[in-house]
This record gives sequence, C-alpha cells and structure tokens, in this order.
Amino acid sequence: MVKRLHKISNKEVAQIFYDIADILEIQDVQFKPRAYEKAAQEIELLPELLSKYYEENVIDNIPGIGKSITEKIREILETGKLRYFEKLKKKLPEGIFKLMQVSGIGPKRIKKLHIELKIRSLSDLNKAIKQHKIQELEGFGKKSEEDLEEGLKLVKQRETRLLLGDVYPSAMELVKKLKTVAKDVTLAGSVLRMKETVHDVDILATSDMPGKIIQYFTELSQIKRVLAKGSTKASIMTKDNVQIDLRVVKPELYGSAFQYFAGSKEHNIALRKIAINKGYKLNEYGLFLRKTGRVIESKDEKKIYQKLGLQWVPPEIREYNGEIEAAQKNRIPQLIEFNDMQGDLHTHTNYSHGDNSLTEMVEAAKKLGYSYIGITDHSKTLRIAKGMPVNKLLGQIKEIDQLNGSVNGIKVLKSAEVDILVDGSLDYSDDVLKQLDYVLASIHSGFNKDNTKRVLKAMDNDYVKIIGHPTGRLINARDSFSLNFTKIFAKARERDIALEINSQPLRLDLKDSFIREAVEQKVKLAINTDAHSTYQLNNMIYGIGQARRGWAKKCDVINTMSYSELIKFFKK
Repeated sequence: MVKRLHKISNKEVAQIFYDIADILEIQDVQFKPRAYEKAAQEIELLPELLSKYYEENVIDNIPGIGKSITEKIREILETGKLRYFEKLKKKLPEGIFKLMQVSGIGPKRIKKLHIELKIRSLSDLNKAIKQHKIQELEGFGKKSEEDLEEGLKLVKQRETRLLLGDVYPSAMELVKKLKTVAKDVTLAGSVLRMKETVHDVDILATSDMPGKIIQYFTELSQIKRVLAKGSTKASIMTKDNVQIDLRVVKPELYGSAFQYFAGSKEHNIALRKIAINKGYKLNEYGLFLRKTGRVIESKDEKKIYQKLGLQWVPPEIREYNGEIEAAQKNRIPQLIEFNDMQGDLHTHTNYSHGDNSLTEMVEAAKKLGYSYIGITDHSKTLRIAKGMPVNKLLGQIKEIDQLNGSVNGIKVLKSAEVDILVDGSLDYSDDVLKQLDYVLASIHSGFNKDNTKRVLKAMDNDYVKIIGHPTGRLINARDSFSLNFTKIFAKARERDIALEINSQPLRLDLKDSFIREAVEQKVKLAINTDAHSTYQLNNMIYGIGQARRGWAKKCDVINTMSYSELIKFFKK
C-alpha cells in the first residue's frame, strides 16, 4: 500500500534542519550541526519536490545527505513532523527558539544572552535593547545592539510580508488551474507588480457563471481553510499560510476590473482624479460619463488610459512614482521583457557550491534558449562556499574550452565570482584574471567596512566588468550595506562596468529605486540568476520584474546583447 504523503515544501523541510543545527549548536554539540546545515542547503537546491524523490525511492541519492537524515526526511513526509526535532525544542527554555529568527544573533550569542541577561523571548530581547544592556556585554558593543534592533524589526516584517519568490510559483500554478474553468485569469495586485515582498495574492478571473468558479476555487486541495466565500469573490488560506483572494467579474468588465486591481492605491486615486477633471467617473466597473452615467469603456483597459489622455502604463510601474506624468507626455519607455534576454552571466556549478555539473548547467541554459552562459564559481577566500583555489579554476577554464569546442548552439563564458577583499583588492591576481572573459566581483564579508571605497577600488581593476549583488542585502533578513551611489554610478559609467540585478528572490539586489537611478545615469546593468542549480536558472523572471519596476529598457542591460556584442563590451 502506497503511503499518503503530507504536503510539505522543500523549504519547510530545509528550515527544520536549519533549526536543528542551531539548537545543537546552542547545546555545544560538535560536528552534527554542520551535517544538518549541509542537508538543508542541498534540499533547498533540489529541482524537484522531496515527495518525488520519496516516491522514486532515491532520497538517499541526494548529495550530502546520509542515512540518518534520509530517515528523518521520510518521517517528515509521512507524518508532517519530526519527533527528534520536537524533543530538541522541548529541551530549550520556552521562547529561546524564536530568538533564532533574529539575524545577527547566532546560537552562541543566544546562549550568552540567556545566561548573562536571562533573555528567553523576543520581548526580553527588545527590553534589553531599549535599556542598552546588550552593548555592555563582552563581545557585543553598541553596533551589535543596533544590529539586533534592526533584526527584530525584520522579524516583525517577516511575519506580515512574504518574499515574492515564495508565493509566485504557487500563484501561477493556481492561475493555470483556474484557466481550466474560467475564461480570463490573471494575477493582480502587488504580485502582478512584482513587488519584492507581498502580503497576499490577488487573482482576477472572468466568467458568466461566477458561482462555478468560486466553488472550484474554494475546494482546491492546497487549501488550509476558507476565509470568506461570496457570489463573486472568495479568500482562502493555503497550507503554506499564503492568503489568496479571488475576484470574478463578467467578461465585459475585465478591462476596468484589471485596471482597478492591478495598480497601487495611489496610482488608482491619481487616475480617478484625472477622470473627474475630464467629466468622467472611474471605478472597477468601468469608465462612465458623470452627467449621464453612460459607460464609455470597461472591456479594454488600454482604451481607458487612452480616454484619460494617458499612454498605457505597464503594471510593474503603477506605483504613483512619476508614471502618471510620464504617461501624460507619452514618455513611458518600452520596458525590458523576458524574451530580450540572451544569457545569464552569474551561475555556479559543483566546482564550488553549486548543485550541478558544468555540462548540466550549460545544457539547461541551452534549453532556455540562451545564446551564452557565464560560469562564475566562487574564488578561493570564500571557503564556506567551496571557493576555488587557482589550480581548480584553471582546470575549469580548460573544461570550458573543451565544451566550447564540442557543444553547439551556446557559448560558455569563462568567469568567476571573485571576492572583493576588505582592502578592495581582488581574490585572484591579475595573471589569473586575464585568462577569464570577464570578472564578476562581489562582497561577501566585512559588511561593516567602508564598502564604497572597497567597490571603487575593485572597479579600477581592468578585468572587472560586473559588480555582483551590489548592496549585499537579504530581504527580511539582512539590510543593505551603505554605498555612495553617486560615486559608484560615476565609476561604473566611466569604466563601462555593469551593476548586477541579482534575481535570487532573497536578494533582488539592486532594488528598484537604485535601478531607476542607474538607468537615469546611463549606467549599464546585468540581470543574472546567481543560480546554484539548473532549476534556479528559472529565477530570471524575478530579476526581469525588478528591472521593469526600475524602468529599465533592453538597451540598459548587457546580457540582452548578442554574443559578439557582449565580447566587444567586455574588451572595452
């Protein structure tokens, strides 16, 4: 008899193992924490759900996962929980477990705070920060206290805001399911606008029989509970604790409903004011003449913008941040699109801490229709990511040369994600760097240093062509480090260096406001996935969304260039 598995995501399983690693470290257990942490990292990189590995009986084939952890994965999938984890949590003082959610407060520090200040909850920590007791502890100081205060704020934000990348795939899957029973189905709200974090998911559908759609929606298998159910709208909470709101309208109202549910509140208020000034009334049911109530337009939202004397505005920039004025002057640019992308210039293989081989990554990029892929495994100093010593990098260069001689339809670019060291120097010598097609330089440590100075010095190196994840942020986990972008943009423009838009949902770095400033300053950008597996190459969609929110055009992004154009750019 086949066992019925619990619906639990890879991310949730990985988090259990990360938590186990932290608890064991608090308990001063040696070696085991690293094993659980490694297992969690491998699970996060998997291209398929763990349930599929279970069904095919190949869980023990996952790299870095031993027999003991394999059995624990099976238990989680079969029961929805792990007895070992529950026992470990009970051994912790009540409330300590929640402290592990605060960035900048690892297991050792939690233990010290508990022993010396009796801190055993988030409220205890907040109180100690307000009383400035943290900075008085040996090994902490004022800066640590400030970091913990920021960490607490991020925990609070994380409880109400979800990463776009955590909800977008399941939201699109739901849209796909609804299309089997409804005519027009689309995302709306902040997810449609590709905001980096969202509170919930909005979906708009059209049908002459809304009750049928609502019934189908509220009986889906991924539902945890139905929050509300009416004749034309419903809200559900999924088993992943994501709220999804559905609105069903008649087909002839699609345009006005889409316009209403797609834009931000501020954007819509501005449009309604314009409508009033022109003698109209605008709402989710259409654009009407105020005097007679006659419908002017409701089916085609582009015509609604036209009637208001505006150029159509792409949803990603409907944030009331200058788009209304630009639309009045017909100055909304043609924003970059997914099909403009020719390649990915930041990817990792198992030469460092990627999950797939060089050949597998190249083949996956080829299937995506790319003309080229840049291989950027980590440099030697970043040991936690299995950074490559020089001889290993040279071996990879030889393998890439061989691949370029045997694989048709795609070019493989030789590169590396080279650490920018504390003094601004690079992790490999120029004799090594000159053997690469380009260098992607990034900061991975020493975030409290003068990072503007570090980046500027790195940009003076002739081989550096891209600055990776420029501000080092991790959304809801770590704030951006400070950079003087006036100086960074000037240097980038002067030396033809692109700043990266990193498509990892946890990063999305640069943020949209910096992208827009870069575009205005005529600074080149590169949209990359920073993929650590073939599956993560699909994250390009989030970088594209971020670029569109920053008003970026095809000509602003270097990896929309053809291979020959890109090589010329790198050789400038």
